[in-house]
Amino acid sequence: MTELKAGLQGVVVAQTKMSHVLGEEGRLIYAGYDIHDLAEQATFEEIAYMFWYWTLPNRRQLDGFDDSLKARRGLPFHVMELIRSAPTVQSHPMSVLRTSVSALALGDPGSNDISQASNLRRSADLTAKIPTIVAAHARNRKGLEPLGPRDDLDHASNFLYMLRGSVPSPIEARALNLYLVLLADHGFNASTFSARVTAATQSDIFSAITSAIGTLKGPAHGGAGEVAMQQFFDIGKVENVEPWFQKLRAQRGRISGFGHREYKVEDPRAVHLRQAAGQLAEMTDSRWVNIAEKLEQAARADPYFIERKLFVNVDYYSAPLLYALGIEPDLFTSVFSMARIVGWTGHLLEQYADNRLIRPRAEYIGPTNLKWVPVDQRG
Repeated sequence: MTELKAGLQGVVVAQTKMSHVLGEEGRLIYAGYDIHDLAEQATFEEIAYMFWYWTLPNRRQLDGFDDSLKARRGLPFHVMELIRSAPTVQSHPMSVLRTSVSALALGDPGSNDISQASNLRRSADLTAKIPTIVAAHARNRKGLEPLGPRDDLDHASNFLYMLRGSVPSPIEARALNLYLVLLADHGFNASTFSARVTAATQSDIFSAITSAIGTLKGPAHGGAGEVAMQQFFDIGKVENVEPWFQKLRAQRGRISGFGHREYKVEDPRAVHLRQAAGQLAEMTDSRWVNIAEKLEQAARADPYFIERKLFVNVDYYSAPLLYALGIEPDLFTSVFSMARIVGWTGHLLEQYADNRLIRPRAEYIGPTNLKWVPVDQRG
């Protein structure tokens, strides 16, 4: 009898040089580099270059790469018009992002070209344009005019400028850069896998990224940060943490942002996000970080969480960090896409270069040998 692997857990379907998750050790490796080293030193632009070209850039290469990304930030007219026409109340930001990325293919006459050179160009296009899409919709739904990108700002600073209309402080820019670095890739997660499945059919890169965005949108994946922030809103103040937690435990509820399929110790990304969120809180409102820290302490002391080795994951402290930057909770997953696009595209470059159709089997558990009954004879 075929062994069923629900959710494909433990099944190895491909090889990658992108990232390595060592869950039992609490380690994450990007293309050979420990995430702790990268968190402290790397820019998001360096991570993108590394994932696409398999080496860290020197100064000349990085400057040229930065200039290339900056030159690609603007949106085609038809995509901006699509964003302007989106219903401002009903449209979730991820739905607008998904549709806008798909629409980018409409203005690209060579969008079906899946050669390596073509896909590298489109990887840069998508990485540069997704922040512009996110910021444009965020402003449009408030009745504000979208702001064009600035070529004198780095990737993180430019997004915050387009979103808020002011140049961020160095601490704010570093915090968002850190977030983007930490969420750039993470093994064969659900959205990365869905992108590779689409590419495996030899469909184009826009289709593959559209698949990834749709997959990331779910609350069991990229949407968890939005749910985590709502959880902190529900608690409201630090004094409410303990009664809220005890009620949750009595109802056998779950804390959003706790636990991970891979990590059985603390998520290494959470270490840096906790610290950065705390630094931002000192500049803005410390309430949400204080609530998060108090709730984490309560959970870490609870036998249920101890026995099951449940720790905060990347979404937990991402929520107060992004909120402190002036990013609304329903935008969190779109900002996640801004980070993960370099991982998605890096995986797609691998998939196209050594492609095989991804076609798992399913175990059939339905009936057999049923006899057809004409419609007039059915009860």
